[in-house]
Amino acid sequence: MTHSDAGTELDPVHPVPIPPARAGGLTAGEVAERVARGEVNDVPVRGSRSLADIVRANVFTRFNAIIGVLWLITLFVAPIQDSLFGFVIIANTGIGIVQEWRAKKTLDSLAVIGEARPNVRRDGATAEIATAQIVLDDVIEIGPGDKVVVDGVCVEADGLEIDESLLTGEADPVVKRRGDQVMSGSFVVAGGGAFQARRVGRAAYAAQLAEEASRFTLVHSELRTGISTILKYVLWMMIPTAVGLVISQLVAKDDDLKDSVARMIGGIVPMVPEGLVLLTSVAFAIGVIRLGRKQCLVQELPAIEGLARVDTVCLDKTGTLTEGGMDVTEVRLLDGGDEAYVRRVLGALGESDPRPNASLQAIIESCPDSEEWRCVESLPFSSARKYSGASFSEGDGESSTWLLGAPDVLLPQESPALAETGRLNERGLRVLLLARAGRELDDPDVIRDLTPTALVVLEQRLRPDAAGTLRYFADQDVRAKVISGDNAVSVGAVAAKAGLDGGPAVDARKLPEERAALAERLDGSTVFGRVTPQQKRDMVGALQSRGHTVAMTGDGVNDVLALKDADIGVAMGSGSEATKAVAQIVLLDNSFATLPSVVAEGRRVIGNITRVATLFLVKTVYSVLLAVLVVCSQVEYPFLPRHLTLLSTLTIGVPAFFLALAPNNERARPHFVRRVMRYAIPGGVVAGAATFATYLLARTHYTGPDALDAETSAATLTLFLVSMWVLAIIARPYTWWRVALVAAMGAAFVVVLAVPALQHFFALRLVGTTMPWLAVGIAVAASAVLELLWTWVGRRFPA
Repeated sequence: MTHSDAGTELDPVHPVPIPPARAGGLTAGEVAERVARGEVNDVPVRGSRSLADIVRANVFTRFNAIIGVLWLITLFVAPIQDSLFGFVIIANTGIGIVQEWRAKKTLDSLAVIGEARPNVRRDGATAEIATAQIVLDDVIEIGPGDKVVVDGVCVEADGLEIDESLLTGEADPVVKRRGDQVMSGSFVVAGGGAFQARRVGRAAYAAQLAEEASRFTLVHSELRTGISTILKYVLWMMIPTAVGLVISQLVAKDDDLKDSVARMIGGIVPMVPEGLVLLTSVAFAIGVIRLGRKQCLVQELPAIEGLARVDTVCLDKTGTLTEGGMDVTEVRLLDGGDEAYVRRVLGALGESDPRPNASLQAIIESCPDSEEWRCVESLPFSSARKYSGASFSEGDGESSTWLLGAPDVLLPQESPALAETGRLNERGLRVLLLARAGRELDDPDVIRDLTPTALVVLEQRLRPDAAGTLRYFADQDVRAKVISGDNAVSVGAVAAKAGLDGGPAVDARKLPEERAALAERLDGSTVFGRVTPQQKRDMVGALQSRGHTVAMTGDGVNDVLALKDADIGVAMGSGSEATKAVAQIVLLDNSFATLPSVVAEGRRVIGNITRVATLFLVKTVYSVLLAVLVVCSQVEYPFLPRHLTLLSTLTIGVPAFFLALAPNNERARPHFVRRVMRYAIPGGVVAGAATFATYLLARTHYTGPDALDAETSAATLTLFLVSMWVLAIIARPYTWWRVALVAAMGAAFVVVLAVPALQHFFALRLVGTTMPWLAVGIAVAASAVLELLWTWVGRRFPA
């Protein structure tokens, strides 16, 4: 690669000519001048939310406003025990803020580790610096897999090809020459070069597109969307019900004003499923923290939810099933060539590429460089064409052109060398063909008139954790698809070594282009070779068209398009900057074995939120129903706020927190709202009806000045027992700790009923034996109905 000045030219951003780029880059003094002028790449921060944003999001919510107003009223008109619900909300909100702040710090620290560090020339030397330290006119080196971090003008190009599809939608790479513009957000697919920064910071093209984007916010989430939908309907139900309750308690009933207000608030507060939003935030935050401890960077929070829904994982062989490095095990000569000469050619080819891939790096380590040979022209490796090449001036004045690449791409089908290649591929070995070209490198038909010279046999190192990871996916009913650019037979052999049994490998060059036909072939096979980058993207789309939720793993630039289109993109930390930029999850430790933990975390979060959401919404349903029945019957509301605070804490709040953090390997299913409400509605209706029936019976049973307290206590007992049965159903399948959790909540309620001080504090006093046992009997009957009803719903309306 030669260094030359770009020449003075006009930049579209600056009205005055910019001095030509120097090969050695800016000096320290010039950098300092630009920093002083503010010409620094101060890109918009796309990190996690600030502490102020976290506090604001957790405190200033619609339902916190409703609860806050009711709490302030309660503080003035009722005893402190009726205001407990407000203190619980404050404590819960504080927990949410602390957990999200911890998650923010985890994300920020991991993002620093995983951020791009481009190579910049300054004072004649090249060094890695942070993206934010780039200044105007810096000369930045780029090679295969590198992301273009600022806008600029190409000053050096050696077979440089840049993919701008993420910006323009055009799939074909663009060949760049000196003087051509390069845009931030694009990435290098072949060759190398350097460009001079002409737009930095917010002036850069990609920065303008991302100005309002935030990496760690929820862009799309079925879970959050579902919860928002539920809350919207709850609010619609609350408003008329609450108005009716207010009128009923303050106007229709001629009771003590303070007691009427307290009972009205007691009817409104439990309608709000405030803990559901909080628990969702906490579960997501704890998921991020747990994954962070495993060196897993979650770049978009919906990725946690998406992982729970994944049923197909597409794996790139190199860097995923196999380790990045390779070893040259043999150089097989064709037609009796000279091995020493062939090794000199291979060494020269390795020296001609400033950024060798794994295969070429193994060749460099195995074959010495020939200092007498001078590279005249080079053709960098491209995933699309499957070969690289170079022209040399040999020491004796002779010149030659060589190609190194896939034998089945460079050779005709009838070539005897292909049969030998096939036998080597069947052993899981990777084979490259070294061939002498009879045409110039820039000839479109350069692969014609080749003289096969040698087969370079490379051994790939299978990751020791690959087999166990694939077994995990099989056990969890997640299908694995291996899609690789390598020879199909070789890929199949490697997949078989890893324990993936999917029948014969398929050569992707024979796959149909039509999406429906492609999807059918993908359903029937597991291993695919000779897949081009565009085909990887098409495969992901075809699988999605069949309703599959697809995760794609990869580390190379040829995986970028597929990673971007997959439901979840997973990149290796050692992968190219382009793959890490588009992936939702980055495995910073490069361990394929981390992936099961990532999937399991997603399933735990989403599965448990779906489970506990039913608890919260059962409370909302029975609260609305009780309020409606009270309004229609023109009776006092049966509960004070303290009663429902106690019930909510023991049957929902505390159990939900533990259940939300429990292990859960069930794959998340769609239709969150439908799945939750099909149980919440019948559960809430049964609980509310049973409670009101007990309350009406108690009103006919008890008389005297303390009758209302006795009626409330009987109704509370029925509601607690039915709510405990709902909890017992939700807690299934039982484990020792879940049984202990349910038992502990029941024991806590017994303690409240048995200790006089707690009886007085919560205004609970069971009078006599007839009504309490009748309350228990109604609760038992309601629980039996609930059990039968939920069983019928599960069969009639399967998820």
